[in-house]
Amino acid sequence: MAERSTAAVDVADNSDDTSLTAQADQSTADGVAKNRERDTDSDEVQESTRTDGPGTTSPPELHSGHKLARRYRLEECVTRLDGFSSWRAVDEKLRRAVGVHILPADHSRARSVLAAARSSALLGDPRFVQVLDAVEENDLVYVVHEWLPDATELTPLLASGPLEPYDAYQMVSQISSAMAAAHREGLAHLRLNPNAVLRTSSGQWRIRGLAVNAALRGITTDTPQRTDTEAIGALLYAALTQRWPYESDAYGLSGLPKDIGLIAPDQVRAGVHRGLSELSMRALVNDGATASRHESPCTTPEELVKAIGEMPRIRPPEPAFTAPPEYQRTTYQQGTYGRQAPRLGATQPVPAPPPPLQSRTGKALKWAVSALLIAALGLGSWQLADALMDQGGKNEEPGQTQTNDENDKSPKKPAGGKPIAISGARDFDPLGDQTEKPSDVGKVYDSSTASYWQTDYYLSSDFGRLKSGVGIILDLGKVQQVGKVKVTFVGDTSVELRSASADAGSEPTSFDAYSKVAEGTGTTVELKPKSLKSRYLLVWLTELPLQSDDGKWRGRVADIKVTS
Repeated sequence: MAERSTAAVDVADNSDDTSLTAQADQSTADGVAKNRERDTDSDEVQESTRTDGPGTTSPPELHSGHKLARRYRLEECVTRLDGFSSWRAVDEKLRRAVGVHILPADHSRARSVLAAARSSALLGDPRFVQVLDAVEENDLVYVVHEWLPDATELTPLLASGPLEPYDAYQMVSQISSAMAAAHREGLAHLRLNPNAVLRTSSGQWRIRGLAVNAALRGITTDTPQRTDTEAIGALLYAALTQRWPYESDAYGLSGLPKDIGLIAPDQVRAGVHRGLSELSMRALVNDGATASRHESPCTTPEELVKAIGEMPRIRPPEPAFTAPPEYQRTTYQQGTYGRQAPRLGATQPVPAPPPPLQSRTGKALKWAVSALLIAALGLGSWQLADALMDQGGKNEEPGQTQTNDENDKSPKKPAGGKPIAISGARDFDPLGDQTEKPSDVGKVYDSSTASYWQTDYYLSSDFGRLKSGVGIILDLGKVQQVGKVKVTFVGDTSVELRSASADAGSEPTSFDAYSKVAEGTGTTVELKPKSLKSRYLLVWLTELPLQSDDGKWRGRVADIKVTS
């Protein structure tokens, strides 16, 4: 996926003898550092963490153009801090940009950095910036990771103002879901801040530096889940208010006024979404805040995911309609294209119509056409009369009656059941980030197979082992007898038909509320439950095809038809 990144992590200022973490260069979209900001690690942000002392080894002497493993050509140093350096580089073998962290093999953190990088690479979750290589070679340890040229950090996004409620909801949903998956595998971030969160050009959010950023700086904690949960709460707080939820300024954001404590986002800025404001306080309750309405605090990313699932879903804003410009006739449409404009006052001659066919050939042609028309009319009349006479003769044959059996009079019923109209549909992703291309769901029942709804991309047919499936909930308007559901896919896809109970008063939001009634595999799958009455159906994709146009594993549903 092509993405745009502001590239690297903090870049230290080596112009004086003060602490190397006192200043950092914020790199721009093209990777060139321009403005300097204070390092944002403070006691308030990192109260539950401890930092090991930096290694005594000085960073290796490297320069632009240096090659690692005769493959990775260093282009630009974007970080030089605590004995390690980070670079923008080029993978000459695959001809793509990459990021590289480099430190001496005898650095006190070299072993922990290698271990963190290899553990992060094994996770293979596409919601994280992927570690591509972790190597110890020639007295150096280096970690190679993705470079995302089409993603933007949260820091510059907030520079222009707080996020819209839908964008903030998507961010906290996706970040919480990703971190919950990481913690289930025993991985923590510990430096989850606005510089580590990226939004891609497709609107997806990705996390940079899982485990590795903390290992490079020697950050550890006894409560990793609590630390990352509080960090997610701070990200949501900043996204809603454009303020950092601590007294110190950080990441280009102003901190809260001193001596007032942590107040809810809807008390900092007018118009903040109430549910998201309460959610951020539930995550930040670990720092001593009190959650609104006495909800219990969220101390793990898993609890945060559950709390988000219990919220009313925030829909994307309606697209603004822009009136088209007033239609203007072109000179071609006005009849002057290719001709000189008439002079004012000049009388334009009117071209005479072409003369009729007055020649001998023209007259002969007219007579021939007339004769053909007369012959055609005569032939048609004769055939019509002959048919009427045959019908009359048959009716007069003995033994024939003018009445037919009652069954002959009634029209034959069409094969198959009666079509059932789909009154609504929505995407369903209860095991992931709660959303899966919601704007395209209407294409599955628009009676056209040229358009389709598609899932996000994954690294394998089984959803990258992140979840068991995604799907679409169909609303039939009322409880109806369902005989068959025909689903048309782009590519061979495995699918299950699941059904909510017939006495469900409203659309169930839990996956367990839908029972499997049929399954199949193919590009056109007919799902026939034995006996089913329901209003809400779930078309649940369980295995995805490899789409040849983009080389990713995606599910694409082109059409769904329901019959009784």
